[in-house]
Amino acid sequence: MTDPTDRKLNDLPRQIRAWALELGFSDAGITLPDTGIHGERLKNWLREGFHGDMAYMADHGDKRYTPTSLVEGTRRVISVRLDYLPAPDNPGRVLTNREKAYITRYAVGRDYHKLMRKRLATLAKQIDEAVAGYDYRAFVDSAPVLERALAQRAGLGWIGKNNMLIHPKAGSFFFLGEIFTSAPLPLDAPFEKEHCGTCAACLDICPTDAFEGPHKLDARKCISYLTIEQKGSIPEHLRAKMGNRVFGCDDCQLVCPWNKFSRPSAEPDFQPRHGLDNSELATLFLWTEEEFLKRTEGSAIRRTGYEGWLRNLAVGLGNAPSTIPVIEALKQRANHPSDMVREHVQWALGRHGL
Repeated sequence: MTDPTDRKLNDLPRQIRAWALELGFSDAGITLPDTGIHGERLKNWLREGFHGDMAYMADHGDKRYTPTSLVEGTRRVISVRLDYLPAPDNPGRVLTNREKAYITRYAVGRDYHKLMRKRLATLAKQIDEAVAGYDYRAFVDSAPVLERALAQRAGLGWIGKNNMLIHPKAGSFFFLGEIFTSAPLPLDAPFEKEHCGTCAACLDICPTDAFEGPHKLDARKCISYLTIEQKGSIPEHLRAKMGNRVFGCDDCQLVCPWNKFSRPSAEPDFQPRHGLDNSELATLFLWTEEEFLKRTEGSAIRRTGYEGWLRNLAVGLGNAPSTIPVIEALKQRANHPSDMVREHVQWALGRHGL
């Protein structure tokens, strides 16, 4: 005779996916707490020093690539996807206008962490009410989790040459979150086959040549790292290559052929705020610290801090045309109290022959 609990567990994957969709997630899958070859790739990447100043990537021992070390008793990982691309959007138009500031599309709206964490907590509660007696713990960038690896093994896509998770019907503009559970849920099939083929557009487009090869990113040259993680001066030999990208970079995603299938998000939190999807570099550069804090409240942009924000914008202005607004904006910050800001402003003025 079949145990009622076993029957409930066997029926749960379909129900979990339905609940996830009702909560606004785009997809969900279930896998073992095993990152496969991706754990070895991470260790090799760290050994080569490609993580730069991101010491946290090497912290926590094997917890990042061994989920059972992070949460003892974990038997399954539920991985969810949430699309974030704003609608309507034309990132290419901003990138080609050198007086505009390009901000990675995940950061033009509100920070996704709280929204996803709340929905994951709701999903975990629904599962617990259906089959009680198991443990659940949700993560959204809040612990050392190799989330793309787990998502790939949960059937949510393959990891492309640019290290992004790619879904054949949704591209790569989405967030990931996880629920670690002790419940022995039925598994989804992993996404084994890569569909990049001979395409290397993402590797070739990188403005700073940060890719050493497929799946091999030197973060120290990546614009996302330089504008967000880097806390000091940006290496001078990379500044001109950064163009007008002032917070993050989407080039390796924008050029990916699979992103023609990306779906605009209807989520209000992900829609642009304060015109951050289409603002002038000079306008943003003249924000006071109070304006910066007010207009980036609840935004991922806060991560770079006000001085980092001015540093990044100074580089963008140094790469902009020598117009009156550009020059005047730089001159107004020439005596900024921050050594780092002044250094980048002087570099930018030098680019304009001043």
